[in-house]
Amino acid sequence: MNTILSGIQSSGKLHLGNYFGALRQHIQMQEEGDAFYFIANYHSLTSINDGEEIRQNTIDVALDYLALGLDPDKATFFVQSDVPQHAELAWILGTFCPVSLMEKGVAYKDKIQQGLKPNIGLFTYPILQAADILMYDADLVPVGKDQKQNIEICRDLAGKFNHNYGEELLKLPEPHILESVAVVPGIDGQKMSKSYDNTIGIFDEGKTLEKQVMSIQTDSTPLDEPKDPESCNVFALIKLFADEEKQNEIAQKYRDGGYGYGHAKKELLAMIEDYFAEARAKRKELAQDLDTVRDILSEGGKKARARAEKVMEPVREATGLLKSYDFK
Repeated sequence: MNTILSGIQSSGKLHLGNYFGALRQHIQMQEEGDAFYFIANYHSLTSINDGEEIRQNTIDVALDYLALGLDPDKATFFVQSDVPQHAELAWILGTFCPVSLMEKGVAYKDKIQQGLKPNIGLFTYPILQAADILMYDADLVPVGKDQKQNIEICRDLAGKFNHNYGEELLKLPEPHILESVAVVPGIDGQKMSKSYDNTIGIFDEGKTLEKQVMSIQTDSTPLDEPKDPESCNVFALIKLFADEEKQNEIAQKYRDGGYGYGHAKKELLAMIEDYFAEARAKRKELAQDLDTVRDILSEGGKKARARAEKVMEPVREATGLLKSYDFK
C-alpha cells in the first residue's frame, strides 16, 4: 500500500482555489493508500506572526477538512507542530543544502512577487517541506505542477544525505501531479489566492458570499448582446460546479444574448450554496464539539510521531546525534 503525504497551511480561510486545487483530491485519495494529511502551521509562520491568528486558523482548517469529508479512520490527520521531528529533520537536511539550490526556488520568487516580505523561513521553505515528506517514507506526494520543483529538491536533498552516509536512510518520493486540477480564477480574474485578496470562501455564506460572487469582474458587454462564455471569469467558476449538460445550457444563454453577467452570477451563487450545503451544516456541528476535533488531531499526532521516530532513529544514529543516555 502506497503512503500518501500532503499538508495545507493554516494561513487563512480555505477558498474555492484550495478546494478544487488540492483539498478535493486529498479527500478522494484517502481511499487509495495510507494517507497522512497535516495542517502545516510551521510553514504558516513564514507569513503570519500572530499566535492567536495561527491557533484560530489551525482550528478552522481542521473543521474545514473534517466537514468536507476527511475521515480520521482512513487518514492520519494531525498538526505539524505536534511532530517536532519535522523541524529536527529539516535542520539536518539544511546542512546538506547549497544556498544556490534555494536561490533557484520558483515558489520563493512567486511569493515575493505576491508581496510577501522575504525571511529565512520563506527562503528555506522547501527544506522543511522535504522533511515533511521524508518523515513518513512517502511514496506519493499529490501536488500541482507549480510544486513539482519542491519535490525535486526533496529528492535531491535525500539523495545527498543517503550518499554521504552510504545508506538508503531516506526514501525518495515520487510526485503525484494533479493533472486535472483547474486554475481557479479569483474575483479579479487572477489565480485565486489569499495573497491577492480575491477569494471566495468555501464556508462563507449569506451576504458575505453574495458580495464575493457579485464582485467577480466581467467586461462591459451590454445585457442584450451575445457573450463569449469561455472568456468569462463567472463561467470558468460555473464549470467547476455544473455537469456538462448544465454547462452547455448556460453557455448557449451567453451566446444567444439577453443573458447578463448578473444572471450568471446568481446561477453560480446558487450552485456554490447547494454544493457545500451539507459540508456547511456538518462544520457548524463540529464547531460545537471542539473536544472531538482536538481528540482527532491528538490521536493523529500520536500516530504521526510514532511513524516519524522510525525514520529519525537511524538518521540520528548515522549523523552521530547522540542522546545523553546513549553514552556508554
